Amino acid sequence: MERENHSWVGEFTFQGFSSFHEHQLTLFVVFLALYALTLTGNIIIVTIISADRHLHTPMYFFLSMLSASETMYTLVIIPKMLCNLLGLSRPISLAGCATQMFFFITLAINNCFLLTAMGYDRYVAICNPLRYTILMNKKVCLQLVGAACSTGLIVAMTQVLAVFRLPFCATKVAHFFCDIRPVMKLSCIDTMVNEILTLIISVLVILVPMGLVFISYVLIISSILKIASSEGRKKAFATCASHLTVVIVHYGCASIAYLKPKSENTRDQDQLISVTYTVITPLLNPVVYTLRNKEVKDALLRATGRKPS
Repeated sequence: MERENHSWVGEFTFQGFSSFHEHQLTLFVVFLALYALTLTGNIIIVTIISADRHLHTPMYFFLSMLSASETMYTLVIIPKMLCNLLGLSRPISLAGCATQMFFFITLAINNCFLLTAMGYDRYVAICNPLRYTILMNKKVCLQLVGAACSTGLIVAMTQVLAVFRLPFCATKVAHFFCDIRPVMKLSCIDTMVNEILTLIISVLVILVPMGLVFISYVLIISSILKIASSEGRKKAFATCASHLTVVIVHYGCASIAYLKPKSENTRDQDQLISVTYTVITPLLNPVVYTLRNKEVKDALLRATGRKPS
């Protein structure tokens, strides 16, 4: 019977922001504007880092990889969400839903571990400056990016196979994309095993990299405090401020979304949290790294033919 139900449900529909029906046009305009800024900002960062030789360093290599990953991450989710807000959304097939979930998980985890790699880069730069070029050579940087991407792919494959082996009886996803828990809620059977698997994976891919970043910054701050000159301390803190800002927001949103008890929030609260990590966080990356970073601002000035200050 379960198999029959599973084969009978061939597509899902997103309920999206139906509870905000009278504000959907306003939400569409706001999200479209944020999406345009996100795409523009991340594409500028990738382009400027590729073109400007002054930015051909490990830190900016990781930043360009993060911007590229964030761009693909938003492409997976936001266009369909915008269609849904205009009432143009069509049902999504099980295969389409599984594909969206696969890329969402892959890229989200890739972003988490890229931020960890960036934290390690800052740790080496400040705590081991004399060995920086040896410890953060091109091969090591490529290995760290490869490890981040591979982890995302393996976890995504595990999660998607586990979720889409479930028999589904309902078709309305109480969300604006194929996130793990909203899809699992459509199952005909108890999903406790899947819930435990999701929690274990969430702990491993959120708390572990977050812990590594935290350890890096404890060591970084202790090293910075040993710097004799106040100007030197200020400069060292400035090199970490942008990364730390993005890390706090990124891991904070991910922790609230995936480590909280499943019944703690209402559907509207869950969607608000999801908007934060699917729309706001990807925009934060280019904003923080262009407004707070002198080297990137100087590169932008050079690209427009003006002399850096």
